[in-house]
Amino acid sequence: MVRAKDLCCSPFFSRCDEVPKVHHGGIQAGFLGAMAQDAQGDGRPFWKIVVAEATDCTNNNYFEEVYQYYAHGDAWCLPDGAYRTLHDLKDAGVKLAVVSNFDTRLRKLLKDLNVSDMFDAIVVSSEVGYEKPALEIFKIALEQIGVEARNAVHVGDDETADKAGANAIGLECWLWGEDLKEFSEIQHRIVAKRLR
Repeated sequence: MVRAKDLCCSPFFSRCDEVPKVHHGGIQAGFLGAMAQDAQGDGRPFWKIVVAEATDCTNNNYFEEVYQYYAHGDAWCLPDGAYRTLHDLKDAGVKLAVVSNFDTRLRKLLKDLNVSDMFDAIVVSSEVGYEKPALEIFKIALEQIGVEARNAVHVGDDETADKAGANAIGLECWLWGEDLKEFSEIQHRIVAKRLR
């Protein structure tokens, strides 16, 4: 699975003189503050908080510039090995799904990155009304790909949203950075799991 966090971003250069350099502590604070917002639809309220905290800029024109910039695939790129792994798994008949706590722009981004057709299901929290770790979002994905939880695996990067949520419905979960470090490992582990 490709997670929004896995996508790398092209640098954004603003014409806004009010904006200081983005600081990582601000990004973390922005996400924590924004979590209180309901990230339905296009996620503007959520992202407005993240951008304001990360840049110390509350200028609405600047926010719209950033928001629109990251709404297009050319602002993003897949991490090394992601495309090859998805392609090889799809060719091997593995059903693939995206389960994401993202906004309605995700489908377009995946299409722009030429990977949307590799997925048998794309389940976006802002569209289905449930966010990970809710069991419902995982159930929806499993139903759409026609696979039982015991025969599937979820790849994520968050102990609560991904691992606890997936495990609660009976899905095995591999955490990025702990259980997996490279995309090729996903393919190797899935092949090994199918042979059991």
